[in-house]
Amino acid sequence: MGIGWTEFILIIFVALLLFGPSKLPELGKAAGKTLREFKLATKGILDEEEKNEKK
Repeated sequence: MGIGWTEFILIIFVALLLFGPSKLPELGKAAGKTLREFKLATKGILDEEEKNEKK
């Protein structure tokens, strides 16, 4: 069960109302950076666990 187009459009509309169109690119960039850092951190933890299991 994923997010559909109608939900996505609703989220964008609410974000526009809350932050205004000039703030959205900045918020998107920050969200992308946070997600990238989170993925890298989780990958590092998983790689570390695999190394420990092999020992």
